Amino acid sequence: MRIIAGQYRGRKLASVGKGDAAAHLRPTTDRVREALFNMLNGGRFGDPFTDATVLDLFAGTGALGLEALSRGASHVTFVDDGRVAQRLLRENITLLDARSETKVISRSALKLPPADKACDLVFLDPPYGKDLGAKALSAAASAGWLAPDCLVVWEENAAQTPPTGFTLLETRAYGDTVVTLLRA
Repeated sequence: MRIIAGQYRGRKLASVGKGDAAAHLRPTTDRVREALFNMLNGGRFGDPFTDATVLDLFAGTGALGLEALSRGASHVTFVDDGRVAQRLLRENITLLDARSETKVISRSALKLPPADKACDLVFLDPPYGKDLGAKALSAAASAGWLAPDCLVVWEENAAQTPPTGFTLLETRAYGDTVVTLLRA
């Protein structure tokens, strides 16, 4: 895995190795990440990265949030409760020397603490087929993590129905990965 574009372009991220099957650690491939970020950067969604405050739920390796940081986001908060994911995430933050622009919350995305600041962009990549995405969005909204009109990028194995309070913008399939874009 590597960073696709921006200030960290080409920088390699920590190897997942055997990953953590029990925690459903399944990093977004470089190909899907590149297609996703090209779509987001295509103008239809404005500039979702420059100076954005980002929330990366079920962060795993942190590749999505770190890509946003590389493209101009000002801060990323990563949330994951998996031990392997936390180790990889911290390693990737160190590799990019991005400690001052990031925060790691080591807990379930369903039990978020109150937000320091509402986020403009949210990455949501729950374990596929576990019905956790809408619950995590609800937890984020309740804890003040979602700015008005924030953009939500939801990665699953099927298109997702927007929960109450969200508008569907677009759905795109990339092999067995389906990205659903929502606006709060």
